[in-house]
Amino acid sequence: MAQDSSTVTTGESSQGHGVSFRDALRVWVEVAAYSFGGPAGQIAVMHRLLVEEKRWVSEDRFLHAMNYCMLLPGPEAQQLATYVGWLLHRVRGGLVAGGLFILPGFVSILALSMLYAGFQDTAFVQALFYGLKPAVLAVVVEAVVRIGRRALHNRLMIALATVAFVAMFFLDLPFPLVILGSGLVGLFGGRWRENLFLVPQKEAEAGSGEDSFATDALVQQLRPSLSGSLRTAFLWLSLWLAPLAAMYALLGPNDVFVQLGTFFSKASTVTFGGAYAVLAYVAQQAVDTYGWLQPGEMLDGLGMAETTPGPLIQVVQFVGFMGAFRHATDFHPMVSGLLGSVLITWVTFVPCFLWIFVGAPYIEYLRGKKALSSALSAITAAVVGVILNLAVWFALHTLFGEVQDKLWNGVRLFVPSWQTLDLAAAAIAVLAAVALFRLRWGMIRTLALSTTLGLVYFLLFLAPG
Repeated sequence: MAQDSSTVTTGESSQGHGVSFRDALRVWVEVAAYSFGGPAGQIAVMHRLLVEEKRWVSEDRFLHAMNYCMLLPGPEAQQLATYVGWLLHRVRGGLVAGGLFILPGFVSILALSMLYAGFQDTAFVQALFYGLKPAVLAVVVEAVVRIGRRALHNRLMIALATVAFVAMFFLDLPFPLVILGSGLVGLFGGRWRENLFLVPQKEAEAGSGEDSFATDALVQQLRPSLSGSLRTAFLWLSLWLAPLAAMYALLGPNDVFVQLGTFFSKASTVTFGGAYAVLAYVAQQAVDTYGWLQPGEMLDGLGMAETTPGPLIQVVQFVGFMGAFRHATDFHPMVSGLLGSVLITWVTFVPCFLWIFVGAPYIEYLRGKKALSSALSAITAAVVGVILNLAVWFALHTLFGEVQDKLWNGVRLFVPSWQTLDLAAAAIAVLAAVALFRLRWGMIRTLALSTTLGLVYFLLFLAPG
């Protein structure tokens, strides 16, 4: 980090560039309150507030910072808020901006998780999530299309996406291996045919009037310091891993809290490409390997994250709550669920602060390297295949009551029972897709309509009695 990010200037940040900490705090509260709609909507809110209204960040600087965050594992919108907060007021600014971004979603999903765990068997709660699942399926499909249009700019990129889909859906290869392999293809392939891997990017224009923005003069003062970076890395690694080490020593490797913390610590390091990309990995492990969730429950959790503020990756909090609620034995189930939520949120987001506070000055240097850009292009293409794997997996478990997992000559096949096809859920999914793709409705409006339709249908035709 730039000499621990505090030695770049000697005075207070608010005095250095004219943005008071109090003014920034108000804006970060507003960003947190309107952080619906996934990363696209969240980034749009920050762009409107920080670039257009407040003029704290120039257009080029905002896009540059966003590109930094796209290179990192974790939720890019939360990291972008952390980065701009850090740029404005150093570490305390990054902590406030990134922390407030997480807080509303944490509180909302905790409340919904408690409702879900305590009253899941009631007809009303089942009805509430009945229409939400197919709508979430439509949202995931829309994400495949949106990211695909941006990433698959030639046949090679389409081939990489296809290979990634086959590797995960049919061969059951682990997500980190798919991402690593894609990155290596881009890294070495870019040396062979640079034009196939590098997407043309708009260069920042010199003399674009950046002095009228609050943060731009500050950018020139940022210089990486190895000693400061090492100190900061040690601090955040300790905050991240020390609780896990203590739990491992006290509870042993088979305790559910240790398993949750260890798994999601690993997951936080491979979440390239946003929440949708890693959800397939998380869902399959949480359902098939650990038994924390049932297949349909992952869709319920994703629906919670889609309809509450904050990063979509906050869905992992629901997984942590349900895993601890069901398997922890030392506390009341609700208390165990609360502890699981806090633990998963901690190990998921502490690394995000680590990546920003340590890496931002170095990422700016690496951003211009062609080898890294070509690797990122290949990874982004593979992410499309990973999200498609998630969409198909969700579709099967949403639309069919029974799906068999079979192995044929080393190839994994999901075989649905067509007699269990839920025509009402399929109809809601189609309506949600029409609302998103044809009518251009927003995500919240689409999910609200689908939830209402599902609620009415379930209570009228499916509710017991």
